[in-house]
Amino acid sequence: MKQHNGMRPLDIVVLLKITGMKEPWFLKDVADSLRISRSEVSESVQRSAMAGLLAADKKTVMRAALKEFLIHGIRYVFPQVPGTLTRGVPTAHSAKPLSDEIGGGDAFVWPHIDGAVRGQAITPLYPTVPDACLADERLYELLALVDALRVGRARERELAVKELEARLT
Repeated sequence: MKQHNGMRPLDIVVLLKITGMKEPWFLKDVADSLRISRSEVSESVQRSAMAGLLAADKKTVMRAALKEFLIHGIRYVFPQVPGTLTRGVPTAHSAKPLSDEIGGGDAFVWPHIDGAVRGQAITPLYPTVPDACLADERLYELLALVDALRVGRARERELAVKELEARLT
């Protein structure tokens, strides 16, 4: 058995993608939709199972454990400080569903060549996240909420927690 050397940001992306897929899901489908290799997905699944975020069958996301990790740990394990102004895809409170409740303020974006919004750069959990999210609205909402937990102030984090709890139940 491989040694667990800690979670990686990609693991969160893979887990959130799996939560939106119908069972049974296949490594190939996850890899293709996230624009990553099958071996990366396989290694991610192994790490997540060892961490208790996937069941022993390596197919079922342990939603309660994932919610707990996201709500209480993501901002400490994968912190992010907003960067320079750039064009990109809105994230955190600048994207739905939080953009409906929180108006104005500085926009946060994942830098992207096709981005239509100018805002402070937030490094996505994995480089292919903006492209994958443009093709999958549910994944986009989940990852934007995770970014709100990573970079948001108390109000944004509180709203993100409520939205995540509703989506991951």
